[in-house]
Amino acid sequence: MTDDLPPGGGATGQPQGVPRAAPEPDGPMPVVGRGGRRRDQALALGWLVVAWMLLWGDVSWGNLIAGLLVGVAVLVFFPLPPVTFGGRFRPRALLVFLITFIAELVSASLHVAAVALRFGYRPRGAIIAVPLRVRTDLNLTLTAEVISLVPGTLIIDVDRVEGVLYVHVLDVRGPEDITGSRERVLAVERRIVRAIGSPAEVRRLDLEPAERRNHP
Repeated sequence: MTDDLPPGGGATGQPQGVPRAAPEPDGPMPVVGRGGRRRDQALALGWLVVAWMLLWGDVSWGNLIAGLLVGVAVLVFFPLPPVTFGGRFRPRALLVFLITFIAELVSASLHVAAVALRFGYRPRGAIIAVPLRVRTDLNLTLTAEVISLVPGTLIIDVDRVEGVLYVHVLDVRGPEDITGSRERVLAVERRIVRAIGSPAEVRRLDLEPAERRNHP
């Protein structure tokens, strides 16, 4: 397996020489009222129920009730840090994201199948570091989940402080494949932010790294 990261590491254990954006100044955390917390918990419960039913592969009243019970138990006994949604839903951009995701899912599945069926071929993999432009927990989570769902790519680590995703990619033949893989991750982030991000987050997509440092 080839590695996009140079050998060696710093005091924190992270590889040196990884291109990443400089730390951004943290703005004031938004104050979330009781209504906002209940809304976030309801959204989290809804996603947990959907995930439960997808795992079982059956839409039924029994799975719905079981999913609700499991979701409530997870939220009560394993509370997560609050992730408040401060973005804006854009139906057209969301539709573009869904269509593109399905197309990439089919294309990547065919590519992985072709690699698996190629007799005597040993694909090479690489681990690449991709600094995201929007470092919110929600964007990191959604981008990582979408990337992991596409065959041939897998998130192996997330640097929450620096906003960096470490991605394992399959079938790397040269530097152009590494560059293309990094661009695909950033394209996923761009489509997610344009679909549900705030106006400030959408503007950050077009800023250069130096500008992002001075544009909280």
